[in-house]
Amino acid sequence: MEETRVLLEAQRRQALQRLASLTGDFDEVVAASRDSNADDEHDPEGATIAFERSQVTSLAQQVQKQLAEIEVAFGRLSAGTYGRCEDCAQPISPARLQARPAATTCIPCAQLRTG
Repeated sequence: MEETRVLLEAQRRQALQRLASLTGDFDEVVAASRDSNADDEHDPEGATIAFERSQVTSLAQQVQKQLAEIEVAFGRLSAGTYGRCEDCAQPISPARLQARPAATTCIPCAQLRTG
C-alpha cells in the first residue's frame, strides 16, 4: 500500500502544480482584459477574452475534481477499502489502479455507468 500512497501523493502534487499554473493563467487573462477596453459583447477581441477565461476556468474545475478524487482515494486507503469497486465490491484490477489510482470502480462497473 505504500506504493499506492506514493503514487497518489505524486498525482496530488502534479494536480496542485497544474492548478497553480491555471490560476496564474486565469489571473493573466483577467489582467489583460482589465488593461484593455474590450467589451465582451461588442468587441471582436472581447469574445476571445471571454472564451479564454471560460477555458481556464473549466480546466481548473477539472483539476479540482481530480484533487477531490485523490482525497477520496486517500480516505479509502486509510479505511482499508482501497482497490475494491464501490459498486460490486470486487477487486479493481491492479492495471486499472496503476493507470488511474483514484479509480473507485472496476472496468465492468465503469462501463455500465457510462452506458
